[in-house]
Amino acid sequence: MAIVLPFAALRYDQQKVGGLEKVLTQPFDKITPEMQQDYLRRSPYNYTRLIKGESKPGDTPANNVYTRAAGWLAQWRQQGILAQRKQTSSPAFYVYYQKFVPPDARGGAALVRKGFIGLGKLEPYENGIIFPHEQTHSAAKADRLELLRATRAHLESIFLLYSDPERDMEAILDEQAQGPPAICVNDEYGVEHSVWDLEDGEAIRALQEAMTDKKMIIADGHHRYQTAMNFERECRATHPGRNADCSFALMTFVNMDGDGIVILPTHRLVANLDGWNRQEFLKSAEQYFSISRFPFSSEGGRPAAAEKLRAEMERSTSGPRTTSFGALFQEDEAFYCLRQRPEITWEKLLPDLTLAQRSLDVTVLHRIAFGLCLGMDEQAVSKEKYLSYVRQFDEGVSGIVRGGAQACFFLSPAKMSQVRDIAFSGRVLPQKSTDFYPKLLSGLVLYPLEH
Repeated sequence: MAIVLPFAALRYDQQKVGGLEKVLTQPFDKITPEMQQDYLRRSPYNYTRLIKGESKPGDTPANNVYTRAAGWLAQWRQQGILAQRKQTSSPAFYVYYQKFVPPDARGGAALVRKGFIGLGKLEPYENGIIFPHEQTHSAAKADRLELLRATRAHLESIFLLYSDPERDMEAILDEQAQGPPAICVNDEYGVEHSVWDLEDGEAIRALQEAMTDKKMIIADGHHRYQTAMNFERECRATHPGRNADCSFALMTFVNMDGDGIVILPTHRLVANLDGWNRQEFLKSAEQYFSISRFPFSSEGGRPAAAEKLRAEMERSTSGPRTTSFGALFQEDEAFYCLRQRPEITWEKLLPDLTLAQRSLDVTVLHRIAFGLCLGMDEQAVSKEKYLSYVRQFDEGVSGIVRGGAQACFFLSPAKMSQVRDIAFSGRVLPQKSTDFYPKLLSGLVLYPLEH
């Protein structure tokens, strides 16, 4: 049974910080070094000081990025920079709407992703209540655990998806979002983030009751979820019987059947591969894929050829789905679209995967194109020995044009139905398979374990 609780959040005093746009940030794992420096210049109270502070050459176990974050948090609470929402400190859920236009929407209308922020009970995956959907790496988990130990606060929300095709819960949220929001701020990508306090006891109980039978998928925040689980185990071991607060983490709950679910693709750049030869790759790939070529004779003709590739990839994802991906190679004036051959029996090639996994473009790219055609083993892919990732199509093209990569492979976005089917079957997608857009803004609310 899924258990969600309202809570008395800490959040910024907007008057004391001079505007939330100066202090709120993207999630820690999306903050580049350049973004970090920009955030630090915006305000002495910018949230990046808590979630992704600067390491210094003279750092010690007693004075480091984690202890400094704890110090900032304590100081800001004492100064009232971060304060409980009201003097009454009454628990609440926080209705959270994000209004946005998807990247590359090409004139599309704005969408609204609707959710609410609360505390969610941590559940081991084997309990069948909360499911991961993507492979993760251990380095980020260790970093987040050190931060949680030092600050004893859940500083960023885990993004969870539940299913509600009838949208009954969204109706409750819509009713609460009729008045002016407590928070309304635009981020650097033009996304409007609005938050309303949901204090009505009947509405809170209705949401709690509706959530009890939900199975949920972690859309974003796998590292934070596993960190919270590890921290809870530490609490149980060191303070038996007093770990109730550690059993809950800050979570944002969103309907996977809502209109605002957008998944962006993540493209793969390949570099430093020994013995790379595009002609040999294409010859090997012809065993498994039919290959279309879209040539261009000059830099000026490249965008038109790229549009032809993107149109071909879109056709592959409409109607009965056909696995496909695009490619651009170093020193070659053409884009390619590789589509699975219908006569190939994929279940024989990939017997350890489910039908849903075999339908994923990224799985076929990794296992067939990288594994069988390029000789990359799963460890090399997992450790990103030859791979780097870009979000935008044009970034992938630039990676080839600048000469830094040998090939770029372009992917279509995974469908929500694929993510759902794979996650609920107990399987996971390869790392960096999904990019749920937009990200949850960090610093809207936080949950301190010590009140």
